[in-house]
Amino acid sequence: MASHRKSRPTGPRVAGIRTPALATAALTSVALLSQTANATPSDDRPTLEEVEKKVDDLYRQAGSATEKYNAAKEKTTKQRKKVDTLLDDVAQRTQKLNDAREELGSFASAQYRTGASVPETATLLLADSPQDYFDQNQLMNRLTGRQKTAVDDYVTQQSETMKKRREATESLETLTDSQTDLKSAKSTVQKKLATARELLSELTAEEKARLAAIERKKQEEAERKAAELAKQQAAQEDAERKRREEAAQQQESGSGSSGTSGGTGSSDSSGSSTPGTSTGTKAEKAIAFARAQIGKPYVWGATGPGSYDCSGLTQAAWKAAGVTLPRVTYDQVNAGTTVSVSQAQPGDLVFFYDDISHVGLYIGDGMMIHAPKPGAYVREESIFYDGESSIYSVVRPA
Repeated sequence: MASHRKSRPTGPRVAGIRTPALATAALTSVALLSQTANATPSDDRPTLEEVEKKVDDLYRQAGSATEKYNAAKEKTTKQRKKVDTLLDDVAQRTQKLNDAREELGSFASAQYRTGASVPETATLLLADSPQDYFDQNQLMNRLTGRQKTAVDDYVTQQSETMKKRREATESLETLTDSQTDLKSAKSTVQKKLATARELLSELTAEEKARLAAIERKKQEEAERKAAELAKQQAAQEDAERKRREEAAQQQESGSGSSGTSGGTGSSDSSGSSTPGTSTGTKAEKAIAFARAQIGKPYVWGATGPGSYDCSGLTQAAWKAAGVTLPRVTYDQVNAGTTVSVSQAQPGDLVFFYDDISHVGLYIGDGMMIHAPKPGAYVREESIFYDGESSIYSVVRPA
């Protein structure tokens, strides 16, 4: 017998009630919305401290990439000048080679018209094949001095021109590599800065206010450390002045009984124990120039006069004092005598971080003038602005 039971309608049950597919979809949407509403919005969102650290790291990485960009740009500029010089040289040599070839051609024409001989080397150059050359060689007569000189000049010019062409080709390849490095470094800087700006743009007004408060606290701590360094340096100067006065008094009292003050005078002649000193006038000129740039924007890769990056500012400042510094921090750090932080004098260069990606110009009392980072302006700031451990070294320009 056929079954009289009705078939069960399709669709899931909800609380024991059968629901059609459309209702199921609606209920699913409600459930998802409910879960979304109950979820914590900040589950995957970084904390303010994490954002601050990430932004600082990105700016620091961008600074390092900027110095690499500067180095690649400088290399590209030098290589382009070298290539242009080589190409000009090749063009001139090629013209001379063509002139020499025309002169040799006139010798060949004379040979065919009059049966006169041409220089042996010219015969080799004009022969269709080595065998043809040897066939003609037995007919050679004594060369004239002018013909011999013309052939020798041609051979020499041909060899030198080929050498210069190879050199120009290699330089062009190096230039291409430098340009690739330049583009890569530029792209890296732009990506780091874009990421930092994006992170900052996502902060709420309250978070931005808190971040500003954190920055103010860091600045206060940096200024406190700068004041401590200023006191320490002042104490060292007082001690050094007293030492000199005492040495001078001893020298005066000893000179009456003996004709020489011996080791005391020699010891005092060295002056301060600080190795090397910045020429006062030059350091003052460098600082005066840097002060005049305060308020101008940081722009990566810039060397003035409207904007600067960190090494562009220090280079320009010391250039105003008549001292030429390399372009990038990696080279500037080797452009003088390294001294301790406690021995820093106005005009010295203060380098930061293990990758030597930042530099400022020391102005005394624990303070410096520097171009900090994108979005900021040239300003005076404590050398401890990012903590004492961030200082890599202090260098007194030669």
